[in-house]
Amino acid sequence: MTVLVAAVIVHDLAGGRVVLLQRGERAKFGRGMWDLPVGKSEPGESITGTAVRELHEETGLTVKAESLKVVHVIHGAWGAEAPNGFLTVVFAAHEWSGEPENREPLKHAQVRWTDIGALPDPFVKSSAAALRRYLASGTPEVSLHGWA
Repeated sequence: MTVLVAAVIVHDLAGGRVVLLQRGERAKFGRGMWDLPVGKSEPGESITGTAVRELHEETGLTVKAESLKVVHVIHGAWGAEAPNGFLTVVFAAHEWSGEPENREPLKHAQVRWTDIGALPDPFVKSSAAALRRYLASGTPEVSLHGWA
């Protein structure tokens, strides 16, 4: 089984910033690390539907599915719940409504705008790589993490 995941880079082009979250101490993965808003798809849900739902659940920001652009795909090989790994589709959103807030304080320590020239550490490795590649080229790419 492969777990389908969506991540969203909310990119304020004029302000040179992106929305990031810091995973909390109770997080199942990446405790204390920075990450993109990201989450697993639910049964019967489209990947754009997952992106819209997870972004809103985690940050309070609203985006339209049709405005999302695919900028990266990550195939991660780890996880007991996913013997075939995680397939994460990373989208960029340049239009949104609302202001970022931590809507899941039991999962995340904070949610905030971050200057693209000062990305924080520690950062979830696969998400950091996707974000940096997007910021450097904007060309969609695929990256593999954990495969031999």
